[in-house]
Parts: sequence; structure tokens; C-alpha cells
Amino acid sequence: MIAAFSPKQRRVLRWWGRASPDRGRDAIICDGAVRSGKTMCLGLSFALWAMGRFEKQQFALCGKTTESVRRNLLPSVLPVLEELGFTWEEKVSRNKLILRLGRRENTFYFFGGKDEGSAALIQGVTLAGVLLDEVALMPRSFVEQACARCSVTGAKFWFSCNPEGPGHWFYREWILKCEARNALHLRFFMEDNPALSQETMERYRRAFQGAFYRRFVLGEWTAAEGLIYDFFDDSMVREAPEGEAERWCISCDYGTVNPTSLGLWGKYGSVWYRVKEYYYDAREAKRQQTDQEYAQRLRALAGGREIEAVVADPSAASFLEVLRREGWKVRKAKNDVLSGIRVTADALKNGEIVICSPCADAIREFGSYCWDLSAGDHDKVKKQFDHAMDDIRYFVATVVEPEGRGAGGFFAGFVERPA
Repeated sequence: MIAAFSPKQRRVLRWWGRASPDRGRDAIICDGAVRSGKTMCLGLSFALWAMGRFEKQQFALCGKTTESVRRNLLPSVLPVLEELGFTWEEKVSRNKLILRLGRRENTFYFFGGKDEGSAALIQGVTLAGVLLDEVALMPRSFVEQACARCSVTGAKFWFSCNPEGPGHWFYREWILKCEARNALHLRFFMEDNPALSQETMERYRRAFQGAFYRRFVLGEWTAAEGLIYDFFDDSMVREAPEGEAERWCISCDYGTVNPTSLGLWGKYGSVWYRVKEYYYDAREAKRQQTDQEYAQRLRALAGGREIEAVVADPSAASFLEVLRREGWKVRKAKNDVLSGIRVTADALKNGEIVICSPCADAIREFGSYCWDLSAGDHDKVKKQFDHAMDDIRYFVATVVEPEGRGAGGFFAGFVERPA
């Protein structure tokens, strides 16, 4: 079985072994590219180490949520452990897994580190080791509390993540200081995963652009800067085919003082075209419109077409209620900004969405939509020239991306945890 692993994966599997030159390390950090095989080999190594060194002890498996732990770690690790003769019992309601090999038994608890309040969840437990998957997505308070609970002699820390910005606390405090912390740091690339074909690797390389390419393909901790859609140019502006679309939708970013942007989308074959738009800037016009007036503008944009759904800003509660009362089928948009940007970039580059020339305000915003370089540790966009960008992002994340996944499409950027 070990022959199926790459040299770097084997090092992860063996780093704690008595014959390994890394055995004296207190921690291991695996970061780098997406789909590079780091999560599976780290999880497998953690289980083998725990069962080989301890008995009747407690361990923690941590992710952004307990569901992400189950989704990212268990499906890839448990079948391998089963082949090796391990048995397990999962107690879902108690978020724990009991792992057995012969008469030896240890307990693994699942914890989610999604926000600052999560640190309280792990207080009080005594651990012999902790694995923190997606550690860059967790607050520092949770990670430090999890490490502090590892008071059993011989305990070790295990970390995996995809890179974020160079100001991120984990990069500064653990990766840059790995020697001082006596941690083994291994940077993974897609080539370190023997399960990936060249075709698959090329597909992932095409899926990202800008800072996301440098992070998720090159494995670099790099800042997001400059234009967000820096690849967008006039060659991506085309007209919709002649004839009637197979389906119609409208996307909406609603503002009172800020601009409101509506986009009319028609699907021709496998491609969604943003054929027309309505864009209103209340500040520039020096007049705010009411919800009812915006509903009238939306109806005029629809132009009597049968609209499958209005995909709308989820925070626009009053406007959504007006639309429902008027008989529109409303879908609250998915509003994860970074994931939405990634899938929108993917859809644009793959030709799954097209912006048509009547959408002048959307085309203008593509040339001005930028990263906020003053945001510190976290990626943020400037809250300027983002209204058409938001309505397009809502549409792609809520309609295009789920349909693409259901049809076997490739949307590498959207996965909550792309390693």
C-alpha cells in the first residue's frame, strides 16, 4: 500500500516513526496546492500514530465545522484503516469516533472551529494529540486552545491547510517560525499526489487566476491585490445567439442609497448570457426609489419573458417580500464572497457565462473591481464598483455552479476546502 504514495506522502506517514530523522519534531504542517494529497496522508498518519503510541486516550479531529471533518477526513482514511484491520464505531450525536485495533482502543472527538466562540467547545478536554484540518480557516483562539489541551506525554500537533495571505496569523506564527516551534513543514504540489492525471492537473491549473492561482496551484502564501478579474477583456463580451433562450433568470443586487443592479440571463445551450441589465445609482440620480419602483423596473427588464427565478441579495428582505407578493419566484442568493468570486472567474474563463454588450455597467465594473489591500490578515474586496459584480456572483454561485456540479462540471474554486 505504501508504494502507492509519493515520496512526500511517505514522509508524512513515517515522520513520527523511530527510524525517521523527523521523529523528534513536536508538530507537522502540510500546506500547499489543492488536490495535492496532503489531507488524506496526514489523516492516515495521525490515526496510525495515535493507535501505535497510545491506548485509551483522547484525540481531537478539528475542521472548520464537524461536518467538514466527516467530509474531508473520514471517507478517505477509514477505508484504508479497514484494509489494515482496524474497526471503528462512530457516535454521530456525540461527535466522536472510537477506533480499535485488536484490544487497543482510542477515542477521537470532532470539533468545529468556525468562529471565536468555538474555543469554548474544546476547553476542559485532555488530549494526546490534535489534527487541525483547514487550520487557516480557524480563529487563532480556537487553534491555541486545541493545542493547549494536548497535555499527555508524547502529544503532537498536526496541521493542514491551503495558503492564504502572507499576513495570516498561522503563516506568521507557525510556518515562518516552524524551526523555533520544532515543527516539520512540508509544502505540497499537485505532482505530490500520484492519484492525479496530467489532464486533471491541467484542468485545475486553468481553473484559477491571479492570487488564487498562486495559492491553490503554486502553493504560495500571497496577497490578493489589483483587479479581481484581471483576465477580463473585450474578447469576453459577445452577443447572445439569435432566437429565444431555453430558460430565463434575473439576478439582483439591491441598494437604497447604494446602486441597485439587475441582470437578465438567458440560457442558450449550455451557456448563460447576461443579455440586458438595469443599473440605478441613487446618489448620482439624487433620488432614492422605492421597493415598488424597483419591482416595476425588474418587470420591465423581464419584458414579458417567463422568468424561472429572481436570484436576489439575501439581505434585501423588504424588496424580496414585494417581489413574492407580486408573484415572482425568489431565490436567496449564496453570499460567500470569496467562493463566489472563484466560481465566477471559473465560469467566465470556461465560457459558461457570457456578458453581452448592452450590460455596459457590468463591463465597466469588471475594469474597476479590486482587492482591498488595507484588509490585513483576510481577503476583502473594496466596496466600490461591486454592485453588478455582486449580482453576477449571486447568479453564478446559486444557479450556474450547482447545475455544473450536478452535470459533472468542474468548479474547482467553490469547494469549501479544496485540498
